[in-house]
Amino acid sequence: MTIRESLYNPPMIPLHDDNPTRITPWVTIIIMVLCVLVFLWQLSLGKAVQHAVYSLGMIPATLLGGKSLPSEMVIVPAWMTLFTSMFMHGGWMHLLGNMLYLWIFGNNVEDSMGHGRFIVFYLLSGIAAALLQALPDPASEIPMIGASGAISGILGAYLLMFPHARVLVVIPFGFYMHPMRVPASLVLGFWFLMQLISSFASSGQQGGVAFGAHIGGFLAGMALIPLFKYRHVQLFAPARQDERRY
Repeated sequence: MTIRESLYNPPMIPLHDDNPTRITPWVTIIIMVLCVLVFLWQLSLGKAVQHAVYSLGMIPATLLGGKSLPSEMVIVPAWMTLFTSMFMHGGWMHLLGNMLYLWIFGNNVEDSMGHGRFIVFYLLSGIAAALLQALPDPASEIPMIGASGAISGILGAYLLMFPHARVLVVIPFGFYMHPMRVPASLVLGFWFLMQLISSFASSGQQGGVAFGAHIGGFLAGMALIPLFKYRHVQLFAPARQDERRY
């Protein structure tokens, strides 16, 4: 089965940021729980998971190209797959990578706008990501699944609000993992640059990573955050005094 996964493959693996929150990020937690439950459901299907991916994944040809799935495969309308695809994953590494980024960066973005706005922000970022993946090839019949289009929106928002926040990352050197603290602007800026380079390098390939969704979600998050954040939340917040020594 050929699919596109909105998946992270970072040269730097983030583990934690030093950016405190004032609220419990209930929406972030609920999204993570839903993604895990949906993935466990996928595993329970066995070989029938292919049916579920085609029925609930976002397929450009059915969303934009006027094509239809066989009636026995239709579970939800094509437009609804913009949402259902966000909660499906193609494997354990796909799921764990997405959940790691969502947990590290999602809590601060949720804190910056509140629970209700965060739900809308997350879904809009995911929709924008899916559409940017679909629009260049609306005849594609390859389903796309994964949460990282929406999570990319969180990364774009985080970059604009907290560029100086320190992030603990590990950099793989073969079997050796080198830990270091770096600014969020470096982690997220380098991540976005890698998506652009990988998108051009993979142009024309069937399946694989949905780099267009990453780019679309990231740009959507940057565009949406001024509209969704609380007024008192500052864009490009300066580094805290205890951060300047790093």
